[in-house]
Amino acid sequence: MPLEPGQTVNQLHEADNAPAGSPRRSAGWFGAPGRDGFLHRSWVRAEGFTPEVFDGRPVIGIANSFSELAPCNSHLRDLAEAVKRGVWQAGGFPLEFPTMSLGESLIRPTAMLYRNLMAMEVEESIRANPVDGVVLLCGCDKTTPAMLMAAASVDLPAIVVTGGPMLNGRFRGGTLGSGTAVWNLSEEVRGGRMTEADFGLAEGCMSRSHGHCMTMGTASTMACMTEALGMSLPGAAAIPAVDAGRTRIAQASGQRITAMVREDLRPSAVLSRQAFENAIVTLAALGGSTNAIIHLLAIAGRCGQTIDLNDFDRLSRPVPLLADLQPSGKYLMEDFADAGGLPVITAELQAGGLLNGSALTVTGETVAENIAGNVAAS
Repeated sequence: MPLEPGQTVNQLHEADNAPAGSPRRSAGWFGAPGRDGFLHRSWVRAEGFTPEVFDGRPVIGIANSFSELAPCNSHLRDLAEAVKRGVWQAGGFPLEFPTMSLGESLIRPTAMLYRNLMAMEVEESIRANPVDGVVLLCGCDKTTPAMLMAAASVDLPAIVVTGGPMLNGRFRGGTLGSGTAVWNLSEEVRGGRMTEADFGLAEGCMSRSHGHCMTMGTASTMACMTEALGMSLPGAAAIPAVDAGRTRIAQASGQRITAMVREDLRPSAVLSRQAFENAIVTLAALGGSTNAIIHLLAIAGRCGQTIDLNDFDRLSRPVPLLADLQPSGKYLMEDFADAGGLPVITAELQAGGLLNGSALTVTGETVAENIAGNVAAS
């Protein structure tokens, strides 16, 4: 939608975030009369779409942080196709677009330098384009919090689909945890207990499938925090990247975001104070990455929620450690998924009175209702 005389960019964005019951935001592009509508529709039709896609159905952006320079996210193009299926099934119009991608495994000196840059880039990409809701495809350490920060600032209906962890690393009868085993193995070489040749063989054994680190490092932790915040579907965090369940949950997320647009369910309704408190409690129960503290504080800031280190201390103290996962424990994310994933942890915390069950989630139901549904399904 072009600027009117005297209108600022901020005023244009405010007009784009139309209240429930108004014509959809995308109608400002695809439903416009005259020259502007002609141009917007004509260029999209050049991609091979028929006129029916401009009939007022929800336009769903798929923000894809795919990159071969971010190996954790290198499979997200395939996942995007599953999301699109779900959007089409639910009567929406999916349009995929690329975003900046941050891979901690390659970027020097650290991807953390660029998290806020990615958040700004994703935010403005959403704001500037004719989308009514957005699916956020992410995985590696900083891509998940960056996308959550962006979605919180824009406050259009949004749902997160993380890429999932790798399969367990396996080497000569034992398991290898990504980001953990390399330190142990390199010390074995340095101490003369492992040959350089075996060290080289272990490279392909540690990273044996698509996905992010299968330890409870920052990537797995932030996937779990996203689910704990209520911004992804229940069970989404732990399913391995190459498991068919990952594709199914991506498709289900495409269906769900289309419904969320119709319901006008936005991040501001999900990312409440209660949601952040639930995430902090869940972080303690998982023994998750300390980097989550930095990211949760940043996401909360984008939501206007005030949390600080005292909240982490107060809320974490009564929480038992419920997960035995590397790097501090024994098992890996594939094992965690086999044991039921985060919904099992959530149910245990709820039973112990440690979670706020009234917090709303992207399912349109509360944490307590999601837990009850999961129990009934099992």
